[in-house]
Parts: sequence; C-alpha cells; structure tokens
Amino acid sequence: MLVNKIIRSAFLYCKTSYLLKISSAAMSSKPLTIDLLGKLRNEYYSDPKNELAQNVCTRFDPFEVAISRKKTDGAFHVYNIKVESEGKPVTNQENSGRCWLFAALNVMRLPFMKKYAIEEFEFSQSYLFFWDKIERSHYWLNNIVETAKAGEELEGRLVNFLLKDPINDGGQWDMIVNLVNKYGVMPKKCYPESFSSKKSMHMNAIIKTKLREYAKELRDMVAAKASDEFIQKAINKQMAVIFNIVATCLGTPPEKFTFEFYNKEKAYNNFGALTPQEFYEQHVRPLFNVNDKVCLVSDPRQSNPFGNLYTLQCLGNVVGGRRTAYNNQPIETLMNVVKDSIQGGEAVWFGCEVSKRFERKNGLEDLDAHDYRLVFNTEVQIGLQKADRLMYGDSCMTHAMVFTAVGTNEQGKPYKFRVENSYSDKEYDKGYLMLTEPWFREFVFEVVVDKKFVPKEVLEVFQQEPKVLPAWDPMGTLACPYCSRE
Repeated sequence: MLVNKIIRSAFLYCKTSYLLKISSAAMSSKPLTIDLLGKLRNEYYSDPKNELAQNVCTRFDPFEVAISRKKTDGAFHVYNIKVESEGKPVTNQENSGRCWLFAALNVMRLPFMKKYAIEEFEFSQSYLFFWDKIERSHYWLNNIVETAKAGEELEGRLVNFLLKDPINDGGQWDMIVNLVNKYGVMPKKCYPESFSSKKSMHMNAIIKTKLREYAKELRDMVAAKASDEFIQKAINKQMAVIFNIVATCLGTPPEKFTFEFYNKEKAYNNFGALTPQEFYEQHVRPLFNVNDKVCLVSDPRQSNPFGNLYTLQCLGNVVGGRRTAYNNQPIETLMNVVKDSIQGGEAVWFGCEVSKRFERKNGLEDLDAHDYRLVFNTEVQIGLQKADRLMYGDSCMTHAMVFTAVGTNEQGKPYKFRVENSYSDKEYDKGYLMLTEPWFREFVFEVVVDKKFVPKEVLEVFQQEPKVLPAWDPMGTLACPYCSRE
C-alpha cells in the first residue's frame, strides 16, 4: 500500500511539473501587435495582384478561382489501354459514404455483364450496406468488451477513438471480402435503394447513440467481473435492437430471389430461386473471386518501411473474418500493377484523397489543376511531402473509385488514368474522371488487383506477421467515412 502511494505521488509530481513547463512555455509566447498587423496589411495592398485576387475571391469560390485554364484545356479523356467495356449505368451513391462498396461492385459487375451479355446492370449496394451495418455494430461492441478486459481506460486514447465515431459508412477492401464471402451478392433490382441507404446520416446517428449506450453497459459488466457467457447474452440482446433499427430504415433483404433479365440479343434469362450466397458461388465467383484479389498500399513514412505487412488495431467489420492487411510498396509498384491489370482486361479498385487538386467541372485530378500560388502567393495542399501530410493530419484516404483505362507514353509508362466514379453520369465526363501520374504519386494510397498481376516477391510479403498500427493511424481512415461530396 505504501509503495503504491509513493508511486502515485511521484506520478502526480511528474505530471504537475510537465504542466508547469507547458504553462511556462505558453507565457513566453508573444501576442500579435497592432503594429505588426498594420505592417501586414500595408504589405498586402502594396501588390495590386492581391487586391485583384481579393476582389475575385470575395465573390467566387477560391477553389474555382485558382483553376488553371491552361491545364484544363489540355485534359483529353482519351487512352490507349482500356478494359473491353465499362459498366452501365454510371452508379450514384447519393448522400452516403458507400463509395468503397460501389467501387467494388462496379469492378465485379464487368465480367458478369460480359458473361451474360447484359447491357445495363448493378449489383445491390444496399444489400452489402445492410449487412455491414449489422456486422460492424457487432464488431464494435466486441471491441468495447476486449478493450475493457485489457484495462483500457474510458478516458484513454483508444476507447476515446472508438467512442468518437462508433459506426460510419466508410470501409476497406478486406471488409468487402468479409461481406461477400459470408452473405454473397444480389442484383440491385432484387433489393433496391431506400431513403436511408441514399441519405444515411440520420440512421447512423440513431445507431451511434445506441452503441454508445451499450458500450457503457458492457464496460460496467466487465468491471463487475461478469462471465463471458453473460456478456455475450447482453451483446445478442443489444444486436436485436440494432437489427430492428437497420431493418426498419433499409428494409430486410430477401433470403431468396429470382433474377429475370433480357440480354443484348433480347433473349429471356432466369436465375433462381437462389440465396445471395448461391448466386455469388454459381454465377459471380467463377468470374470474380474476391479471395484472389490483394490489397497494396503506398505509405512513405519512414516508420513503415516498404516491403512489409501492416494491420490496424480494432479495424474490421466481421468478428472472425479476414483482418485488414496492408502490403506496403513503393508508389511505382502500385502504378505498374494497375497498368498490368487494365492491360489484362480487369478494372481496378483504388483508394485516394479525392478532394486535393480536383477540378470538378472537367473531372481532372492533377497537381497543376489549380494555381494557388498565383492567387494566394503560397503553395496549398502539396506544400508538405506525402509522408509529412500523413503525419501532420493533412492527408489520408477519403474515397474509393475504379480505374478502367490508362494512357502510356512512348516508353510504355503510365501518365494518365481513366476513373469511374459513383456520383452519377451528371458530373465530369459523363461520370468519369481523368487522373494524372503526378497526382497518382501524391494522393493515391491503395489499389486492389488480382494476385496474378502482382510480382512474386510482393505477394510473399503477405506471408509476414503484420505490424499492428494504432487504431487512429491515418492509414486506417475508411474510404468515404462521411456523407459528403465536398
């Protein structure tokens, strides 16, 4: 007892000393003076270009003002290497963060449409969305229990991180694999959109509130030394409520369905009655097996050397499912496997930070799409190196889309890519973007290709025991975590 008191007193002394040092440092800081602010004002107006920029930017969006006309005029959506055909219609995730699901199903539908000669087709994004909400809630509740058993404090960084956003719409490739392997897929006609699948914010808010309520119940049970059996019964009871909320908002997916369609020759076809799992096994998996696809990332931070495997604490969606695994490689490797995959006739799922240097009207992702220096006399968005942007919170993966074509130069090196987005055909080049090689280097973080397109030495990295990154690491950011297109 005496030893504990001594240790606690020493800890409090160290903590107090640390806070005093911070306070002392803060006291040495100097406030902005009126003289300095006046000097800055005079310097600003000494350059007539600043006043012109001010006149324009106070009337229009500064991102739009900075668009480079010279660059956008030369953006031609023409490519020498393309997949045989692109999916129709261009999909629309509406006001939801389901891009990762849309991108995956957009890749998956291409060989299916070709095999069965279907002119227009979508897999049901809402179907996987439904099961992800259920599984993700269950996974999160189990994380709450495990962190409580591990002695993680409620005020600690890990539990605080989990409680900050218990469930959102975003996701990663390995989460898709878990859902498809467990629940299969189905045509969109058999399980269509609902209000809350297209605009998920309020449904998510309801679920988050219940999950935080249940987190307290579960942590209290762990603190009271409740048995694992008792805790599991509590989780099952909680999941019954979560299931009711999701089913009420999205509708309950059918256990079996019949899919009828006409092919391009107007011939009638019929699949059914099948479960979604049977539909995937019989008609989709032979054409697109999610287990054959591998995820490569490019994280240039020195703390995470290339040629190594990484995973993240508490990141996943299915208890007992496949863990999220990142095979970290130089950006050139990612670029090469994208080119090889498209040349081999397969589109590519990828994750990026979509909003940086994005000229929306023409659908151009390019480092020179905006001339911020001309407008603001300083560099914006690429002032830091990619690794530093990750470490200082200015960059992370925010969106998932699909590569369908690549343009190469005389040496066969990629210099531009065609991108299928999921914001409908009303934007950009009928729903497609153009992404340049310099932009790829800076803002693409992740690609998923069939393992047959990956060099042997890169595939061997998946045999490693992964290094576990903390839950809040920027590489764990989920594609489209928020309902926004800004």
